[in-house]
Amino acid sequence: MTQKETSIGAHTSIAKGVFNSLYQGEKLIANAIQIFTANQRQWKAKPISDTDAKKFIKAKKETGIKTTVSHNNYLINLGSPKKSNQHISKIAFLEEIERCHKLEIDYLVFHPGSAVGSLEKDCLDTIVKNLLSFKTELKKGKTRLLLETTAGQGTNVGYKFEHLGYIIKKVKSSIPIGVCLDTCHIFAAGYDIRTKDGWKKTLSDFSKNIGLNNLYAFHVNDSKVDLGSRKDRHENLGKGKIGLECFKFLMKEEKFRDLPKILETPDDDLWKKEIELLKKYAD
Repeated sequence: MTQKETSIGAHTSIAKGVFNSLYQGEKLIANAIQIFTANQRQWKAKPISDTDAKKFIKAKKETGIKTTVSHNNYLINLGSPKKSNQHISKIAFLEEIERCHKLEIDYLVFHPGSAVGSLEKDCLDTIVKNLLSFKTELKKGKTRLLLETTAGQGTNVGYKFEHLGYIIKKVKSSIPIGVCLDTCHIFAAGYDIRTKDGWKKTLSDFSKNIGLNNLYAFHVNDSKVDLGSRKDRHENLGKGKIGLECFKFLMKEEKFRDLPKILETPDDDLWKKEIELLKKYAD
């Protein structure tokens, strides 16, 4: 397998201009990147200027970056039982879609939401309702929304494949939707992917409850915490509780050849080596 046949990259910074994230990816010998299009921990964000959008699109061509991904604001909760929180979350989500369209971003990854005292079923139904409200805006560009698998920390939903399958079934006929599978998150949620057999069992569960045709991307992370801990704690590859056999399988699995694989490991000084390692596993 060659670099051209798979998308491997990392979450790069937009400091000094959103377009600079692509040049950082180029230095990593990556052909995929993920970014925040604005500060991920603030509600208010500036729109993308026409100048920056042109520079971003130009940089994508110059660098040969194959796939671009945005990660949504951490404050957004489309499943909140509080109307006021839903309202501000929907505004922020809509603005994120607009920024993604302007930058011609391929995928927008987001955490489904948190129940915050409500029943999980009610939370899932609220997420469905709010996602459907973006139908008109999503038609204006090519960006596909990707639900991210979660660790199940706190009251977060999305730690069971059944949760994501439920949402997708309800919205897929109306909006472009899919899943981004985070290796750290699903391990912390209780899916044992440390071995080939564990991966096969996990993928069988995914296929049954979501469908592999709905899988569009991976977040590639080891885990600081144990299987089923329900905590979101990323670790660099091979330094955590998951181990390297997991990532060997991921890179060699033919089904995943064309799906982008994005590093979010904590020590970014190791990203270039980790990308080289993943490419080696893919050969």
